[in-house]
Parts: sequence; C-alpha cells; structure tokens
Amino acid sequence: MATWIKSRFVAFDRKVDGALTFFFQHYGKTKFMVAMSKKAQYLGLEKLFLKGPKAFVYFFLFYLIRDTILYIIIPIGFAKWME
Repeated sequence: MATWIKSRFVAFDRKVDGALTFFFQHYGKTKFMVAMSKKAQYLGLEKLFLKGPKAFVYFFLFYLIRDTILYIIIPIGFAKWME
C-alpha cells in the first residue's frame, strides 16, 4: 500500500515538474527566495546588495513577510484560539 502511494506521489510530482517536492523541502519559499539564499551564502549580503539592490529588497521583504506570518501571527492566533 505504501509503495503504491509513493509511486503515485512521484508520478504526480514529475507531471508538475517537481513542484511538490520543492514545496515540502523549502516549506513556503519561492524558487526566487531559494536562489537568493544560495547567492547570499556564497557572495555575502553586502556583495549581493551591490549586485542587485532591487532583487535584494524583494528577497528581504519576502522573507520578512513569510517569517512574520509563520513565527508571529500563526502562533499568536493559535494561542488565542486555545484560550
């Protein structure tokens, strides 16, 4: 049964060009965010900013919004719901 489910998942993932695998590996990050993270790791933030300030600002805002939702808004909402 488990192999059948896995084979169906892999077949569907191939049809959508690996989008499901990408989502589960990176949990809410876009391909742009992953690419910019890799560039930030090997270039450093200052060089990354100098290379493309507009892209750097988008990258920063995407992470800021995503992390605010994931780590602040959802836990506060969950805590209030549990009261």
